[in-house]
Amino acid sequence: MTSSAQRPPSLFRSFLKGEASGGIALMIAAALGLIVANSALAPAYFAVLKTYVAGLSIHHWINDALMALFFLLVGLEIKREFLDGQLSRWSQRILPGLAAVGGMVAPALIYVAFNAGNPETLRGWAIPAATDIAFALGVLALLGKRVPLSLKVFLTAVAIIDDLLAVIVIALFYTEELSLFWLGLAGGALLALVLLNRLKVMALLPYLLVGAVLWFLVLKSGVHATLAGVALALTIPLTPSPAAPDAADSPLHILEHALHPWVAFLVVPVFGFANAGVSLAGMSWAALLAPVPIGVAAGLFLGKQVGVFGITWLAIRLGLAEKPARASFAQIYGVALLAGIGFTMSLFIGMLAFDESEALQAAVKIGVLAGSLLSALCGAILLVLAAPKPRPG
Repeated sequence: MTSSAQRPPSLFRSFLKGEASGGIALMIAAALGLIVANSALAPAYFAVLKTYVAGLSIHHWINDALMALFFLLVGLEIKREFLDGQLSRWSQRILPGLAAVGGMVAPALIYVAFNAGNPETLRGWAIPAATDIAFALGVLALLGKRVPLSLKVFLTAVAIIDDLLAVIVIALFYTEELSLFWLGLAGGALLALVLLNRLKVMALLPYLLVGAVLWFLVLKSGVHATLAGVALALTIPLTPSPAAPDAADSPLHILEHALHPWVAFLVVPVFGFANAGVSLAGMSWAALLAPVPIGVAAGLFLGKQVGVFGITWLAIRLGLAEKPARASFAQIYGVALLAGIGFTMSLFIGMLAFDESEALQAAVKIGVLAGSLLSALCGAILLVLAAPKPRPG
């Protein structure tokens, strides 16, 4: 068995560096998308996204195919951390787990409160329930040493569990009409992946080839195609090959580290550029305060801080979990505010919830941008103010 000293640095720790810089790239890409959508280039921008190639629009290729790589990385990270990382023991899971659940329930309830009585807009209840790891850690990176490492780890753990819950929500609530024929074929492809795992196949190529087939079959089945990425991730072996016992040589570690820069610096920024673009022409206060944008914005900004901080404070006070090392409650509250940055996953769920209404999609984008920006600014300001004052030399 590989000793802990021989294990490669957890990607959980790498997230605190690489993913943070990826978050800054996402911020730039999202800002560019918003600028282009409100410039003379807007007609070309929207026309390109609606252009069909091989049966899917460019927009769908980005959201259904490119984002499958994002979900593949999410699945690899979830498996890695739950089996061999910072979430491998129940004592490590309790606080971020409770915080993640609170951070999904409270925003959803706030959204529902603003949209009660309208079945069409109620479909978006899960939009403000997810935290964007890259964006949130990008803000933390800009704050540097003002935030203790324990809180960066806590926020990442909350976001990882949050992603797991979001994947479950997408599978259960945002799946359209199912084709049993294609779903059966997809099940066969998944069984083939499980068989490869059981046979201890360590080469990645067979998994990736069957995974590509699985993606196509899931796309045809009616289940959202990106979930094929998660299913593939869960079958990639974490155990190293007997011929190369170093944990860094396990197929999961190899694929995870290979995917990370592509997802952080290409997939997610392209998604942000393609999905943040919303025309603000003729925007009025009435439009901003409509049930969908105000429900999303309030869910992210108010719901996340109430859910994440409220449950965290309660769990610590009741002795269910320990407070993150060298962190004050004011700093924990600042991190709870940053959890309201829901950009990537919130936009993604919004596109699923209102896939047939461009007007509601635009309303979602406004709410996500407003709620995420407000959460980022207020969280950053509070963390700066709550940072310990340097002792005089």
